[in-house]
Amino acid sequence: MAGTRLPALARLNLDPKTSRGGRGGDLDGVLPAEIQWKSHNYNHLMEQPTVFYVVCVILAISGTSSYDLYLAWAYVGLRIIHSFWQAMVNTIPIRLTLFAIGSMILLIMAVRALFATL
Repeated sequence: MAGTRLPALARLNLDPKTSRGGRGGDLDGVLPAEIQWKSHNYNHLMEQPTVFYVVCVILAISGTSSYDLYLAWAYVGLRIIHSFWQAMVNTIPIRLTLFAIGSMILLIMAVRALFATL
């Protein structure tokens, strides 16, 4: 992210050393969208995947089946593809499809984790 953002800031004559702190979203109108895609993707990696981590721990403690492992790896694979897509291409229909499939997998895993704890 810094590898693309810092050169873009330099091209705009914005010195990160003298600029006041702010949120990444503050740069949405300043930097090109292609540069901001990587920042947005980084933020997304701190949202839904945290639920995935908790679900995986619950499934691991309660006894994981091979089906749960396949679901978990499918989710990880889709998140990786989604991340690359968002950071590089970022067309919404494909990104939404990847996100929706991953969300459905996570929902199935969460329901299985819930039933495993009952």
